[in-house]
Amino acid sequence: MRVAVGSLMQETNTLVPFKTTLDTFRSYYLRRGQEVLDGYGAARVEVPAMLSVLRAAAIEPVPLIAAHAMAGGYVTREAFGTLVDELVERLKQAGPVDGVLLALHGAMAVEDEPDGEAEIIERVRAVLPRSVPVGVSLDLHGHITKRMLQPNTFLIGYREYPHIDMFETGERVARLLVKTLQGKRRPVMAVAKRHMIVSPVRARTGIEPLSRIVAEARRMEAAGEILHASLFPVQPWLDVPDLGFAALVCADGDRAAAETAAEKLADMAWQARDEFEPDLVALEDAIRIGLSSEGATVVGDVGDSPSGGSGADNVAVLRALLAAGADKAGRLSYLTLCDPAAAQKAASAGVGARVALDLGHAMSPADGKPVRVDALVKLIGDGLYTMHDAGAQGSETAQGLTVTLAVGDLRLVVRSLPSFEWDTGLFTAFGLDLRHAALVFVKSPSHFRTAFTPHAKRVLIADTPGPTCGNMRKLTLTRVTRPLFPLDDLRNDR
Repeated sequence: MRVAVGSLMQETNTLVPFKTTLDTFRSYYLRRGQEVLDGYGAARVEVPAMLSVLRAAAIEPVPLIAAHAMAGGYVTREAFGTLVDELVERLKQAGPVDGVLLALHGAMAVEDEPDGEAEIIERVRAVLPRSVPVGVSLDLHGHITKRMLQPNTFLIGYREYPHIDMFETGERVARLLVKTLQGKRRPVMAVAKRHMIVSPVRARTGIEPLSRIVAEARRMEAAGEILHASLFPVQPWLDVPDLGFAALVCADGDRAAAETAAEKLADMAWQARDEFEPDLVALEDAIRIGLSSEGATVVGDVGDSPSGGSGADNVAVLRALLAAGADKAGRLSYLTLCDPAAAQKAASAGVGARVALDLGHAMSPADGKPVRVDALVKLIGDGLYTMHDAGAQGSETAQGLTVTLAVGDLRLVVRSLPSFEWDTGLFTAFGLDLRHAALVFVKSPSHFRTAFTPHAKRVLIADTPGPTCGNMRKLTLTRVTRPLFPLDDLRNDR
């Protein structure tokens, strides 16, 4: 047997002023052919998992393309069209295949198409015989639509947030495809939506209220009522029609069972909607607690999270630290920033040099003014490091030219590309020991907890400004289907 394998992943934030281009994908990775098979190294993500299952089953993997861009603005039609054209053309040129595996995100929006994944699946299905099954992996924050449920296509999402089961999700999808090819399974799909969005600060699968909905999903699977249940709290910074919480269920030949299970899980989410209120603290309070308390305080800078699509260039935290005198506190504070021009200027000055820099708002100039600092250049690096903490461990992170700066007692890691702030390597790879910090700011709503909590005396989430705002009531969304909770006061309606 032969199974084609491809990936096209980007999570869209429609609230940012910049777009995702073909060069954006290239700056992260764009792998073709053999590179899909051997380019991931030891990364524990979806494609390597799919390949491992196929090889164990003595099925030949047929590589297409694997493209990834950091979460960001709308994908341009040029970039999307070029990548999907190539994926489909490689599939056509591959000759007959018995199945297809795709690793997608689920919340990709194109300039002229709010449902990018549906278009990808439709175009792949269009060049395949109806009898050829397609299996798709999705991020838990996917925007799931009925249009994505194409014939002889099944979709399975991550079970965990923070995302620590990307590899396992790839395995689940590939194993179901193998069993389908062997005639042991007949996957059918159903989706149920509720028009509500929840803050990623509170939508962790290990805490209430989502944990009890997850428990019911796992019970359904263990009882044999269904094959897989996936819950999608959705990317909330996505201004598109029909946005909402989705329950996506795969059953073995019994569509009615899938529909019943999906509706029950979606109802549970709706009934719990008031419980998803995020626990946020004022930025000034977070700084005060960190500087006046024993041990390290790790703070999520939720409003400027690059894994949610921000430019990671907002200087609200830096400005507040300086205003609070943290640069003269006698204890260290760590933070990051994406500013390629500042990184280049500091690198040109060299290690040990003092340099005046205007930091911030390189990608989002309309969101605020830069902050002028006098900084000491401590380290210059290429921005490459391998993640070791749970999640995408084994993945190489490329964030471009990166410098570590000292502004009094502040330590800033200034990079040239937005990147995931999931791993402690964010600081440790650039000369900063977490044991020496009183305050550590991480631009992430929740995922950072997996890596940073073991190093923290306390973890706080600061109510910071930016395009990944943690308070859903502050969002301005104009294209979503209304009413939408909690933007609208809904008590009895779905």
